[in-house]
Amino acid sequence: MKYEELTKEISEKAYCPYSKFKVGSTVVMEDGRHFCGCNVENASYGATICAERNAIFQAIAAGCKIIKHIYIYTDGGFYPCGMCRQVIQEFADDSTKVTILNREGTKEVLNFNQLFPQGFKKEDLLK
Repeated sequence: MKYEELTKEISEKAYCPYSKFKVGSTVVMEDGRHFCGCNVENASYGATICAERNAIFQAIAAGCKIIKHIYIYTDGGFYPCGMCRQVIQEFADDSTKVTILNREGTKEVLNFNQLFPQGFKKEDLLK
């Protein structure tokens, strides 16, 4: 429950004056450390960063490489965007889990491969 609460709490720190769409994410890495992120919008929409990538990039900057579990909170319980799915793919393995949380308190737990089947992997570049 700890990560679910952290994820909801970090969503409240989102900077989203344009969309009003608050998102929070917590990644738990293979070494057990966790990192939180929220979405940060920008007037130049391309400079916006999603909560999932915010959390993942912090983990990478700390020296982590493999995501064991990622938690995502939105009021409506929405899945991550395509760009975030691709970034998760870069640091996921076959056991990576995704938990989708919402305002109602319900959650959906998926294996990342269910969320992003046939994803483009770094190994594909070596073929």
